Amino acid sequence: MADQTVGIIGAGIVGLAIGRELTRRRPGTRVLVLEKEERVAAHQTGHNSGVVHAGIYYTPGSLKARLCTRGAALLREYCADRGLPYDECGKLVVAVTGEDVARMDALYARAGANAVPGLRRIGAAEIREIEPHATGLAALHSPRTAITDYTRIAQSFADDIAAAGGEVRLGFPVTGITTETGGALRVASGEASVTVDQLIVCAGLHSDAVAGLAGDAAAPRIIPFRGEYMHIRPEKAPMVRGLIYPVPDPRYPFLGVHFTRRVSGAVEVGPNAVLAFAREGYRLTDVCLADLRGIASWPGMWRMAAQHWRTGVKEMYGSLSKRAYMKAARRYVPEIGAKDVVRAGAGVRAQALDRDGSLVDDFRIHRLGPVTAVRNAPSPAATSCMAIAEHVLDAIDGENGS
Repeated sequence: MADQTVGIIGAGIVGLAIGRELTRRRPGTRVLVLEKEERVAAHQTGHNSGVVHAGIYYTPGSLKARLCTRGAALLREYCADRGLPYDECGKLVVAVTGEDVARMDALYARAGANAVPGLRRIGAAEIREIEPHATGLAALHSPRTAITDYTRIAQSFADDIAAAGGEVRLGFPVTGITTETGGALRVASGEASVTVDQLIVCAGLHSDAVAGLAGDAAAPRIIPFRGEYMHIRPEKAPMVRGLIYPVPDPRYPFLGVHFTRRVSGAVEVGPNAVLAFAREGYRLTDVCLADLRGIASWPGMWRMAAQHWRTGVKEMYGSLSKRAYMKAARRYVPEIGAKDVVRAGAGVRAQALDRDGSLVDDFRIHRLGPVTAVRNAPSPAATSCMAIAEHVLDAIDGENGS
């Protein structure tokens, strides 16, 4: 395979990690990463909270659980080698009600099955020792949960690809994928095109649409959810030392509004989860009629809405009202309220939704001959990116008998 060209659609952190791993395990292979934007990490990678997850939440044995643990170790080593920021500031998952405590204990058992390093169950007094301004009945303390800068890591991966003789081609929105005589793939961007022997689709918010160009099934459909952040004013930021999370509702893949320290020293609150009206709908006013038609025409959307519309209304209210947004957050840090935060940026999560209305929680990867489509790579995809790269290429190499 040394003389092959492998194309990767998408220069987010997963696509770039796969490209880097390709240059490592297949010397001589030409790696070509195609990205529609004029920079890498333009969407989900560049708009997330920067957390390196330790593996607390994920179903034991799932791809998420296995790849998160492996990915965090690889990422920690990579950041140390490249001098990139990696701060094990630690995380508290805090229970504030009796119902929370019961769910937290179930989460503790799950985290134990995932061998989360150093995780402890602590009481109210120790919560105050770790986070003096936090409050709760009990918590899980994960000292190895870390923060980093995923945009810088993604750029470093891109530099590694270029140093190995590969290319990251920016400003190349893919509009067509066709198979030529002999089995090569022609990837078009308007009138321009490239020819590759294998193709890996890591298109994030557009993963279903781009995979569809290669003949993949419609399911799962990507439904965009906007996650909005607040910045804590500098005078109150020292009240949060690390990461403070609620106990998540197991019915949803979202972790709930939480406090996150960034490597810059700033502290954020968020994100919430609001249905976006465009795949790249970073603002409430961002509307794409084609994306709205795609959302409305998907039967799974209406089935999900019938189950969870009350939660959707609550999230939308929090999006419109800073006071409502901070009401939930104040349960964990009461001294930080609406007057102590300012609206910040937002990210859009590519939430995969099956036809029956179920939210796809685990990673999902489809194979279509020479095309591999990463159809769902939700959080902790950034944490897991280097392990996802290993997993994808192991699957391809195994099928090819390499």
